[in-house]
Amino acid sequence: QVQLVESGGGLVQAGGSLNLSCAASGDNFSNYAMSWFRQAPGKEREFVAGIAWSTGHTRYGDSVEGRFAISRDNANNAVYLQMNSLKPEDTATYYCAADDWGIVVVTADPNEYDFWGQGTQVTVSS
Repeated sequence: QVQLVESGGGLVQAGGSLNLSCAASGDNFSNYAMSWFRQAPGKEREFVAGIAWSTGHTRYGDSVEGRFAISRDNANNAVYLQMNSLKPEDTATYYCAADDWGIVVVTADPNEYDFWGQGTQVTVSS
């Protein structure tokens, strides 16, 4: 059974940085795409960044391009999201998600993802 566990959220001032982690277990993730989504109260779930596990190909949402970086650690089955130059509008619950058919394309559609973590809260104060 696939499990995704996020960590690393917290409270940070605008302009600061946070590094989120997603520990993945329960399968061989070489054919997966792993992504981060976020959801703020009253808003739809938004694609943040994704990475194809086998190729390392990455994709970013427009609002975070150039500020966030996604990476993976094959040895530890972990995915990271380094968030820099944080803004108050980045405040949301951040979710790790896994698409078990993501070897070719990293999709931004949350409906294509098969497994989700429980989320970690990120709050950016102004």
